[in-house]
Amino acid sequence: MIKFPLTPLVSLLPLLLVLLVFFFHPTIFYYSSQTPKELHVYSHVQLARSPCQGTLYPDLCFSTVAAFPELRRKTLPEIIAGTVNVTMKEVGSAASNCSSIRRKLMRKLEPLELRALDDCLELFTDTVDELKKILTDLSASSSPEKYYDDLLTLLSGAMTNQYTCLDGFAYSKNNTRRFIEGRLRRISRHVSNSLAMVKKLKRKSRKRTAAAAFGKTSGGFPAWLTRKERRLLQSPTNQTRFDLVVAKDGSGNFRTINEALSAAPNNSNRRFVIYIKSGAYYEYLEVERKKTMLMLVGDGIGKTLIKGNRSVVDGWTTFRSATVAVVANNFIAKGITFENFAGPSKHQAVALRSGGDFSAFYQCSFVAYQDTLYTHSLRQFYRDCDVYGTIDFIFGNAAVVLQGCNLYARRPNPNQRNIFTAQGREDPNQNTGISILNCKVAAAADLLPVLSQFRTYLGRPWKQYSRTVFMLSHMESVVDPKGWLEWDGDFALSTLYYGEYANRGPGSNTTARVQWPGYKRALNTTEANQFSVGSFIQGSQWLPATGLPFYVNLTAS
Repeated sequence: MIKFPLTPLVSLLPLLLVLLVFFFHPTIFYYSSQTPKELHVYSHVQLARSPCQGTLYPDLCFSTVAAFPELRRKTLPEIIAGTVNVTMKEVGSAASNCSSIRRKLMRKLEPLELRALDDCLELFTDTVDELKKILTDLSASSSPEKYYDDLLTLLSGAMTNQYTCLDGFAYSKNNTRRFIEGRLRRISRHVSNSLAMVKKLKRKSRKRTAAAAFGKTSGGFPAWLTRKERRLLQSPTNQTRFDLVVAKDGSGNFRTINEALSAAPNNSNRRFVIYIKSGAYYEYLEVERKKTMLMLVGDGIGKTLIKGNRSVVDGWTTFRSATVAVVANNFIAKGITFENFAGPSKHQAVALRSGGDFSAFYQCSFVAYQDTLYTHSLRQFYRDCDVYGTIDFIFGNAAVVLQGCNLYARRPNPNQRNIFTAQGREDPNQNTGISILNCKVAAAADLLPVLSQFRTYLGRPWKQYSRTVFMLSHMESVVDPKGWLEWDGDFALSTLYYGEYANRGPGSNTTARVQWPGYKRALNTTEANQFSVGSFIQGSQWLPATGLPFYVNLTAS
């Protein structure tokens, strides 16, 4: 064996120790005499760490931000934009991976897995669109803070898309999920870090208060609505002019709704109205992202019906089981029943899935059993609507307010329990949740005769940071005294946010409610106001243009 002299190696030890200390404890150099190069490296490290403080995944944030050139010159919005650009590239990589899996394993995968992969590809496209809009907002002006609410909403939606993709493989027999999960979790963590950084932007103050912006109401409608918008909502359908008419008897422009949707303009900047005459339309609709500013008007609840029966038991993902799916922004529906008649034994079977920003539903009904109303993502508003279901029948991860609605628990299968809500917030910085304001919480006609045989709860935590509030609502005796139900053991009980505020009726008594750390038995007025239309979904900015009646605060007065 050849032996090397010890002295030269010993002489190198101080240098080795210095290098090790620098990489593991760079702050020590701050108090030492430094060369310009050492100062530059230290400064770059500190600049990268600063925006990452408070993120849930600081190591990923630091490694991402530290790779940005000329970091000293970058503002916080520019650092967020850089992170979003990195995220977009990873979304593209994940999409290519899914396409490759689908192509190579097409003959080996079961239909459910193929549909789940198709869901993922669609959701990746939606994510890219949302991230592009974020980049536009961040670079649109010298004050990106004014887009604060939009940035939170779009990032929240982008994160939701990744988890929705993974949820599609819940019943996969081949465990295909393992081939895509790593990439999706990394994307979600990038988005989470971006959310945390956006929270550091100061929300631009508004000169006028929300109340001042709205003023008085007239006949239940805001006084600032144009005459045309009021007529559209207040007038009988036979006295209103429409762009297209759908009628089963051939008296309109088309016999099917899908034909009318195809004929509607793409990327419209004006309201385009399709009237659907009374009748039952057995169709599956998808209002694509390009069909903006669309309004569907029916003859009323129970008169114009759109019906389907897809379900998870029959091989559809929950996402794809919807009778009607809306992903276009600024969508409005009035006077329509959306139904999935698959039945309680078919488990998840969605009547409506909504993932369009600024979507609004007025005097509509949603009828199914499990997973009736899928409030998937972004900002949504429901006014004077009826929702029927059994298990988790209002669910999703949108920022959604239901105002003046009727929520009816139906008769489930034997040994099942009813749950009104299952909210899917995955991250504490997401601006999502379900706000139920001035609604009726009751039993449907088929449940009333057997009410004592089934327990019914206000909600359960589908995801880690689930958030739901019931405020100023009338709760009938259908509500179990416990109020809320666990999802699985103590999962999310300390991280969820559930609250009640000034409810009334026999089911509103909170003395026997759950004792979870995250549950608030009695919200104070300040807390409750955060979930009003004006605060929670920024209704003052977009609901006026819909023409729907609403009130911005907790009450109309």
